[in-house]
This record gives sequence, structure tokens and C-alpha cells, in this order.
Amino acid sequence: MRKAEKAWLAAAADLGCIACLLQGTPGTPAEIHHPRAGRGVSQRAEHREGIALCPAHHRGTMHPQVPSIHMAPRAFIARFGTEAELLAKTRELVGVVAA
Repeated sequence: MRKAEKAWLAAAADLGCIACLLQGTPGTPAEIHHPRAGRGVSQRAEHREGIALCPAHHRGTMHPQVPSIHMAPRAFIARFGTEAELLAKTRELVGVVAA
């Protein structure tokens, strides 16, 4: 992993869960989600495209009460937006125009 990739992942994680932020509960500790939309089976996005999600919004640790990108992707996208939209919002908040 390159230095710039590590810096991006750290900045995204420091922001906290982007879904929690959008719902009005900012600062939730997060893990990195690598979007898979538009990729082949078992392929994930590059590190510079990772977005921060808490375990509930990422892996579904509070499923079905909380929509997660892996357990309930349609409900998650309907409520918070697509992975691309969340990446754009994260970049905006971190201060990165494009990667």
C-alpha cells in the first residue's frame, strides 16, 4: 500500500462512518468499505476509493434494524446513496477534489 493510499484511508476513517454522519450522528468509529459496484466477482475497489462505515452500516451487525451495504444494499442505497455518491461526499468532507 502506498503512502497516499494510507493517508486517504486514515482521513476517511478519521471522519467516522459517512452513513452515521448523514443521519445526524457524526463521529461513529468506522472501518473501511471497498466498493464493489461495477466490478467482477470477488474484486474490490482500490484503497483510494474506500469509504468509512461503522460495523452496523458496513457488515450488518445490527441487521435488520440498521441497513448495511452488505446485508441490505438496496435499503442502504435508498437511504444513504450509492457507493459512488458516498465516496464523492467523503472526498468533499476530507478536502480531496478527485483521485
